[in-house]
Amino acid sequence: MIKTFSLTFIALIAFASNSVLNRLALSDGSIDAASFTIFRLLSGAIVLFLILSIRKHKKPSSKTKGSWVSSLMLFTYAITFSVAYITLDTATGALILFAAVQISMILISLFKGTRLQLIEWIGMLGAFSGFVYLMFPDLGTPSFKGFVLMSIAGAAWGVYTLNGRGTQDALADTAYNFIRTIPFVVILVLLTFKNAHYSQQGILLAILSGAIASGIGYTIWYAALRGLSATQAAVVQLSVPVIAAIGGVVFVSEQITQRLVIAILLILGGILLVVLGKRNDV
Repeated sequence: MIKTFSLTFIALIAFASNSVLNRLALSDGSIDAASFTIFRLLSGAIVLFLILSIRKHKKPSSKTKGSWVSSLMLFTYAITFSVAYITLDTATGALILFAAVQISMILISLFKGTRLQLIEWIGMLGAFSGFVYLMFPDLGTPSFKGFVLMSIAGAAWGVYTLNGRGTQDALADTAYNFIRTIPFVVILVLLTFKNAHYSQQGILLAILSGAIASGIGYTIWYAALRGLSATQAAVVQLSVPVIAAIGGVVFVSEQITQRLVIAILLILGGILLVVLGKRNDV
């Protein structure tokens, strides 16, 4: 139990760190969004490949090779995530991302014929209300461009997650998906190298995001999942935007506004109702 708790806590810190590291790198102009994405994906691919190579005792199934669709979704998530953080603060970006992931997965399930119970509909309404409140015209309203881009990032990650359900080896699939993003990364390099700018600090932050927060973070998360039920895993992930918000205050000197706090309560509370409603089938 202690092992599962420790692994889960470390993984959640790693997930939230992606938002903090990205925002920290872009807020002071130490690297551009495209270059951050390039270094993040390449370092993540290298670390996951090494982890997979070291893990000799469990060879992945021949069917465990990831997919090009998942890789495209992973790349789409990574680039829109980084560009969105040019105009969004850490907490707002993390909240929009997490909510977009969960809502897109729910909408896809509805499209496939899944029926929601009353409590789940109430939760969905609460989450959407939080979105509307967060974006309601005001001096504290987040950038609309950032909101759209982060929503796309969340939707891409939602599709990536659904596409990976039922995998025989989640870590191996993730590693192969990261490796398959390399052709997309090469295209991004060719399209952006003339306008690229980066410093040692920016590159370091991108590598920390890719190698540690993503590569090692996912590895630890998959280990933690062995001791968590699906509902527990979904519920504990609600803490990621909150952890990211704290990280934004500590490391990026950002402020947590009353609007953001209310939006967090509405969105995460709504998603929690959906998760619990699905579990209890009430």
